[in-house]
Amino acid sequence: MLGRLAPFLRPYRLLIAAALGALVLTAVVSLTLPLAVRRVVDGFETETAELLDSYFIAALAIATLLAFGTGLRYYLVTRLGERVIADIRKSVFARMISMSPAFFEKIMTGEVLSRITTDTTLLLSVISSSISIALRNFLILVGGLALMLITSPKLTGLVLILVPVVVVPIIVLGRRLRTLSRENQDWIAESSGKASESLLSVQTVQAFTAEGPARAEFDRVTEESFGSARRRILTRAIMTVIIIALVFSGIVGVLWIGARDVRSDVMSIGELIQFLIYAIMVAGAVAALSEIWGELQRAAGATERLIELLGVTDTVQDPAAPVALGEGGRGAIAFEDVRFHYPTRLNAPALDGVAFTVRPGETVALVGPSGAGKSTILQLLLRFYDPESGRITLDGTDLRDISRAELRGAIALVPQDPVIFAASARENIRFGRPGASDQEVEAAARAAAAHDFLAALPEGYDTWVGERGIMLSGGQKQRIAIARAILRDAPILLLDEATSALDAESERAVQEAVAEMAEGRTTLIVAHRLATVKKADRILVFDEGRVVAEGSHDSLVAEGGLYARLARLQFTEGVAAE
Repeated sequence: MLGRLAPFLRPYRLLIAAALGALVLTAVVSLTLPLAVRRVVDGFETETAELLDSYFIAALAIATLLAFGTGLRYYLVTRLGERVIADIRKSVFARMISMSPAFFEKIMTGEVLSRITTDTTLLLSVISSSISIALRNFLILVGGLALMLITSPKLTGLVLILVPVVVVPIIVLGRRLRTLSRENQDWIAESSGKASESLLSVQTVQAFTAEGPARAEFDRVTEESFGSARRRILTRAIMTVIIIALVFSGIVGVLWIGARDVRSDVMSIGELIQFLIYAIMVAGAVAALSEIWGELQRAAGATERLIELLGVTDTVQDPAAPVALGEGGRGAIAFEDVRFHYPTRLNAPALDGVAFTVRPGETVALVGPSGAGKSTILQLLLRFYDPESGRITLDGTDLRDISRAELRGAIALVPQDPVIFAASARENIRFGRPGASDQEVEAAARAAAAHDFLAALPEGYDTWVGERGIMLSGGQKQRIAIARAILRDAPILLLDEATSALDAESERAVQEAVAEMAEGRTTLIVAHRLATVKKADRILVFDEGRVVAEGSHDSLVAEGGLYARLARLQFTEGVAAE
């Protein structure tokens, strides 16, 4: 699974090569230290003082070279890890931000964020540390065994007998560790998802005094995560105990035999000490590798989760050869026998054989009870979803033949629940057209009846409005969203309950602005309040995913039926209220 990271590593071959060079240097230098120690020990009785001095100087030079190589290795490997993880985060986010809403119906946003943050942080520790340490210890293991063999073939043979005994628990427990690591990361992601959901809805949670249940649910998921982590830690601890106990028990036994060889003059004290140092280095390398093996298994689980996100297939795809929208097109829209179910609601059709046309520059209102399919029309027009059957065309071209970016670039949307970003009011409006000047932003705000309240803020248009616009009222958020759509200046305008949160005075001002903005544009208005759609060129009445009536306000009232009943209820209630 870690091999799936190769595409992210490939662009940095030179950096990898330099890091490997520094790693090999430190490993080789480490392996030469025992040779210097042997020379010093055996030379105390046989060598001259000048020669001994040269041995100590050589040992000091080796230690200095080791320090330099270690520092260089740390810099190169850590830089590589940070660079690769930054690329992975960008790739995952780029993939997620372009996914259609159907994907997010099946996964919590908090879980996606957990994968982008927690999983990549885990990978960072592996790439910038664990893999480097693993390779270094592997080189020390191989080089140490080779030099042990040169020093004493007999003792080395005895050490090698232990290898299968050590490798078996690494493989068996390592597989178990990987499963537990994946499980642990999944619980962490669910915990993040629960926390994100509750915190983003904190006012609703507090209004319904649901803090207790929210805490209880978060505690439950967190405890599950802890339980999974505890099982993972226990497995890794058992693996570490077994390996270290086996390795060091074997070394003690081998050294016992080596001590007897020294007494029998089969080998010198310096050779035994050299062998001892190499044996300790090899044992330490094995212990380190067993520790890192656990980290690698955990990282493999995290990589698997990230690769899942990168490999997910979107239900809405751009065409291989997109058709360009004509410059002269002004937004002729046609729905031709369109049928559609939401992925998570397959038992009830959202649209069932819907067919209608909208002429360029026409204003059409979509009305009907909740759940009748009105907002679904806008969702399909924006290609957040594709219809299951039938087709939708813009200026005679099937939407599926147009790139999503070009299609959405021709549309300005005012959603029912306006999204306000944690930025200034000016930047929130400029989101509709990033290149707009301050004067254009303020002109759009005036047209949306937002200028007065924005100018009255502490820092005017540059006031930070808080996360999700928490410093603004619902009506103020909606007017900023309308200003954003006005600034976009697109040929198609979609209004989804755009004035539902406005007071009567602001609603009248915004309706005038919308009417002016709709001139020469194709406009679709979704509304429950029929007073806002009386001046539409046409009204389409939806019920249970079908168009059940069509006409002007007066003709639909005269004809009776669903629209007349809705109008009677709303206007009668309005008169009674007055």
